[in-house]
Amino acid sequence: MPKIEVPENIFYELLGKRMSDDELVDIFPVAKAELDGHDNENHVIKIELNDTNRPDLWSAAGVARALKCYETGNIPSYDFFSSAESEKPSDGRIVIDDESVIGIRDYSIGFAARGKTVDNDLLVNLIQSQEKLCTNFGRKRKTIAMGIYRSELIKYPVHYAAVDPDKTKFVPLGMTEELSLREICEKHPKGRDYGYIVSSFPRFPYLYDDNGDTLSFPPVINSARIGAVEVGDSDFFIEVSGPILDDLLLAVSILSCDMADMGFEILPVKARFAKDTPYGREITVPYYFQKPMTASLDLIHKKLGEDLSGEECVAALKRMGVKASVEGDTVTVRVPEYRNDFLHGVDVVEDVMIGHGLASFEPVMPADFTIGRLSPVEEFSRKVKGILVGLGFQEMMYNYLGSKREYIDNMHVSGDDAVFIANPMSENYEVIRPSVLPCLLESESVSGHAVYPHSIFEIGKITVKDDADNSGTRTIDSLGFFSSDAAIGYNDAASYINTLMYFLRKEYSLKEADGDPRFIPGRAAEIIYKGEKVGVFGETHPQVLESWGCSMPSIMAEIDLDKLML
Repeated sequence: MPKIEVPENIFYELLGKRMSDDELVDIFPVAKAELDGHDNENHVIKIELNDTNRPDLWSAAGVARALKCYETGNIPSYDFFSSAESEKPSDGRIVIDDESVIGIRDYSIGFAARGKTVDNDLLVNLIQSQEKLCTNFGRKRKTIAMGIYRSELIKYPVHYAAVDPDKTKFVPLGMTEELSLREICEKHPKGRDYGYIVSSFPRFPYLYDDNGDTLSFPPVINSARIGAVEVGDSDFFIEVSGPILDDLLLAVSILSCDMADMGFEILPVKARFAKDTPYGREITVPYYFQKPMTASLDLIHKKLGEDLSGEECVAALKRMGVKASVEGDTVTVRVPEYRNDFLHGVDVVEDVMIGHGLASFEPVMPADFTIGRLSPVEEFSRKVKGILVGLGFQEMMYNYLGSKREYIDNMHVSGDDAVFIANPMSENYEVIRPSVLPCLLESESVSGHAVYPHSIFEIGKITVKDDADNSGTRTIDSLGFFSSDAAIGYNDAASYINTLMYFLRKEYSLKEADGDPRFIPGRAAEIIYKGEKVGVFGETHPQVLESWGCSMPSIMAEIDLDKLML
């Protein structure tokens, strides 16, 4: 979870009062945070944030804003946001995206701020906010990279283009030597850390002003001149680049609201894009892009267990900094500019719960008395595990989320029945696994050094689409096993299946598996139990092995235990 360290003077100034450590411990849960420590000697408050969906809380200003709203019920107002209905004047401050960046790092947007001279504490705090957004929310600068520049040195418009990495040169921050973009990736510490993000492209992103002066090489490093913000500066340009426009707009909204709370005047900047976006080819940033969210009172009552009135729900949301209204049975929320975590009505319910007061809910004793015991599927699974271990297999355990590359591409399947996450935080966790077999192959792909044979298995959950279920999906208790050796083949797999079925007392038959790309044609079979297919086994297709980087022949099988135990 993200952790931040904030100077006392900045935090208490934003909060509007001083609080004891005990008071902070009591109120921090409102901001989904907890007091991680208080360095009284250096006057630093350490805060741990417990919600990865709320990047607006990863700063002193964000936490202070949440606490002030909860205590006073006053919702902050920011008058510098443009929207689809109205546009704020940019006064010639423009960022122009060139077509050359499309497919490399598609967007660059920004805003300006002035009117407050930064001291050392404030500068450190700004840099910390920048790094938290880029590292945590921006996946270590892959999707969000942010630069803060000395605005008085910039001649607008600012240009964003992809350029020749060998011919384009500037002096990077922290150095005195002029280097090409490619040399920066090789010689500069930040280049070695982040250069890999763009180094595979023939051209690199580059940000410069209308005089041709360099601002930065995003997402790697600022220039030593315009990008060297120092104590005493008071006029800034903040630029954000990346491939996902909504993420960039949210990052800009968060930092602009934070800086406004700190006393800066926020100046909008126009962005001209090189391609069509959901908001057009030109918008003025900061830009309000969030959509309203609704929740029925019935949903709120059902989830919270209390019959709160519409007015009580609106009052609770107000304490969370959220404007809301009630019409009939529906609560409609106007999502704050600095938030984008309202994905479902349940998110509204959560804010109502926190705003109403967690301590206000009376505990209710369970009405039913039950005795804990193993479920039938768990008992059956344990029996299956014992048999597989007796056959020489080693049990494995894996995550249930993975990437499309692992679960679909490497297995050479269509993925039509796979369930994708609507809003994944990372492409590494975008699919709920539709099969156990990719996990077993992943283990084999990193085990080539181990003595053969390799025999592993797992019993775990998989999820597939199912229109017959009201959720549209079905979760299955699945057995998968895998074995690799120089001379292993179909007969070995059939022997394992026969032994397993014998000890489970299950009568079964086999049918040739036709068209399953995971197995070699003619060397795979479907397992039929009570007239229905319950599994498949056979020799792994060489294309699948090659995709995983495996060199040894192998067999694998997968069985639906829910159907087999009937």
